[in-house]
Amino acid sequence: MPHVTTETRGTRNPPRDRRRTVVGTVVGLLSVGASLGAAELASALTRTAPPVVAVGDAVVDNTPPALMELAISLFGTADKVVLLSGIAVVLLGVGAVLGVVALRRPAVGYAGLAVFAAAGIAAVLLRRADEPGAAIPVLVGAAAGASALALLLRSARGYLRPAVEAAAAADGPAGTGPQAPAGSRGVPDAQGSQDAPAPGAPQDTPDAHGTGHARAAHAPEPGPAQGPGRRGFVLTAAGVLAASGTAGALGRLLPSALGGTGGRSATALPAAAEPLAPLPSGTDLGVPGLSPFSTPAEDFYRIDTALTVPRVDASRWTLRVHGMVDRPFEIDMEELLGLPLVEADITLTCVSNQVGGDLAGNTRWLGHPLAALLRRAGVHADADQILSTSQDGWTCGTPTEVVMDGRDALLAVGMGGEALTPVHGYPARMVVPGLYGFVSATKWVTDVKLTRFADEQAYWAQRGWAVRAPIKTMSRVDVPAPLGRVGSGEVVLAGVAWAQHRGVDAVEVRVDDGAWQTAELARVPGIDTWVQWVAETVVDPGQHTVEVRATDSADRTQPPERVDPVPNGATGWHRVRFTAE
Repeated sequence: MPHVTTETRGTRNPPRDRRRTVVGTVVGLLSVGASLGAAELASALTRTAPPVVAVGDAVVDNTPPALMELAISLFGTADKVVLLSGIAVVLLGVGAVLGVVALRRPAVGYAGLAVFAAAGIAAVLLRRADEPGAAIPVLVGAAAGASALALLLRSARGYLRPAVEAAAAADGPAGTGPQAPAGSRGVPDAQGSQDAPAPGAPQDTPDAHGTGHARAAHAPEPGPAQGPGRRGFVLTAAGVLAASGTAGALGRLLPSALGGTGGRSATALPAAAEPLAPLPSGTDLGVPGLSPFSTPAEDFYRIDTALTVPRVDASRWTLRVHGMVDRPFEIDMEELLGLPLVEADITLTCVSNQVGGDLAGNTRWLGHPLAALLRRAGVHADADQILSTSQDGWTCGTPTEVVMDGRDALLAVGMGGEALTPVHGYPARMVVPGLYGFVSATKWVTDVKLTRFADEQAYWAQRGWAVRAPIKTMSRVDVPAPLGRVGSGEVVLAGVAWAQHRGVDAVEVRVDDGAWQTAELARVPGIDTWVQWVAETVVDPGQHTVEVRATDSADRTQPPERVDPVPNGATGWHRVRFTAE
């Protein structure tokens, strides 16, 4: 009797599994998207930080200093974008996995959203800003995500169920294939006899050896559900996507619409009580490629820890002056603009600026003297620190004696003849010449507390940076550009140098380690700004290097050895390679 074998299909069904994975991924991504969109809208209505920003702030505030410095060195000014993008990618990635799992175990999906909400609440509590209301968007987002998940899961099951039931009917129990009476598929019955194949079953086909083998009894592959099931899921997914996108868009637009009457466009700056004279001729040498003496606001560097730019309504803004003072007080924008305002030309420099870096800028500032505000408060003699706080909770410690020594330390409201831009501290910020920004230049300032360095530490002091940090004498080559190409023969060398509140007395340059040559300095309005310099030299065709060094009015020349910015600013000669053709 011919020997008959049968093939049994396994329990796996790759097409159906892939379909389930795709549907689950869509469910998870849309649920997370619904959560983020609703949270964005809730944060706009409550005027608090969105959960992603709260989590990002908590990450920044609790990251070890060494890791933070590594991130800054790797990503530079793009570190905020990288962090927020990374958080969003992690949320969406985990959400996609939860969506796939939730198709079989919905409780896991809801538990995942609960974990997200718990992390958001923890971030709000850990965040440096005193903003407990930021928990509301977290809870709203979690509720919206759970609702979207429930809706999508119900719709997804309606889409997938027909295919699953068809596959189950085809496979039989435990995936053993279509069921038939004993013996009907060529299997001996209890008496050992073998019945003929059931009608419609695959027929035995003798092979070359005369042995009959049954063809595989594969049922047709169940396809995706057609009709209402699939349409229902697509429509539900589209609806959730549209609602999430609308909520997110409204969350971005509402802050400006609900901003009240204190927006930057509505701020009219009064004239200075004693306006400065126009800049003297010769402050800008006009060399192509050389940094202009006055930096436009749009080109002024931005360095801060705020993941999103605070949008402060000037009509609601107040500055509190308190601590170790005799007469604490608060001042609002209307009162501030009614005080005598002064102008000052000041160059700001970030402590993170590397040798030759561009984290420096110069402009004409408008504001009220900080010293006048402190005298009004009556500062105690032993209060050696001004601890200022920004709208987002960042803190800065400034030596009191520096602000009170007569320099143009300002509570600034304008730059370059216009109101401060949001990224540069609107509606008010601190500007103190001669100190790096991390100990002097608080943007979006809302609180000034007189205290002592021994009693309280500011944000960066807690992370091991200096607490006084006077700006070091520095110079930079702008022309030729690094790795630039110039014509051989006579070559123009130019750049900028700064030593705020001391002033630059001399700049020297040398080419190919030759003799130092004194550069010509442009005119400056005072000792608190940078100065342009220019020199000429003759070079042959080929590769060359140019170095620069500056000497300040205290007869201190910047040292040649390069030192990283941590903890109180970089030093070293700037060196540029270029090619003459």
